[in-house]
Amino acid sequence: MNAQSPQFSARLARTDADIRAAQRLRYDVFVRELGSGGALVDHEAGLEKDRFDPFFDHLLLVDHARQDAVIGVYRLLRGDRAAAAGGFYSEAEYDLDALHKSGRKLLELGRSCLHPDYRGGSAMFHLWQALAAYVADHGIEILFGVASFHGTDVQKLAHPLSHLHYRHRAPETLRTRARTYQPMALLPESEVDRKRAMLETPALIKAYLRLGGCVGDGAFVDKAFNTTDVCLLIDTAQMNQRQKNLYSRDIAG
Repeated sequence: MNAQSPQFSARLARTDADIRAAQRLRYDVFVRELGSGGALVDHEAGLEKDRFDPFFDHLLLVDHARQDAVIGVYRLLRGDRAAAAGGFYSEAEYDLDALHKSGRKLLELGRSCLHPDYRGGSAMFHLWQALAAYVADHGIEILFGVASFHGTDVQKLAHPLSHLHYRHRAPETLRTRARTYQPMALLPESEVDRKRAMLETPALIKAYLRLGGCVGDGAFVDKAFNTTDVCLLIDTAQMNQRQKNLYSRDIAG
């Protein structure tokens, strides 16, 4: 990593080159690091992409101290643009009927990742600050998307999945359901080791839970992407002030 302190800024992708930079980072993280795949992944060019990319806004976090390198990305699809894409990406895995019936403004989040050199620092907060501004600009009320555990052996994930089922399920009015249903209550509630569950939960999912996030009904085992997915939702109207501060506080660059 460059010895200089990071100099962050965030913006939406404006050009094909911007989108390729996002896809290149996604390839490094999801394919090289985590062993994921997909029908449109370009191994020769080192790009992780799919048919949805042209319809999403791509939020980029750039480090100007590293020759304007793209070091963080988020993929964003608003409800008013989902029809043009043939629906939300998540609809291949989850029945989103409850969200559609809510009549509220939806934003699907996906493909969130950071360059490994920037994990554990302030980079994710800068990305979230930009996301919060986007949410405010578009009047978004519900954020949702699939979030992943690495690997497809659900028995190894019994504690975190069971914990999410018992303690963090979405209210019925917003509860999505996995289409190929993998039960999350793999252990009786009395046998769930909460400390172990949290240790085995990916940092991004824990961050969403701190913001008041909740999960849909059932997990989805994505063998092509080598993940076990849960559908996470955040109702911005239900966030308390502390959560809103975590989500949108101003962080000096």
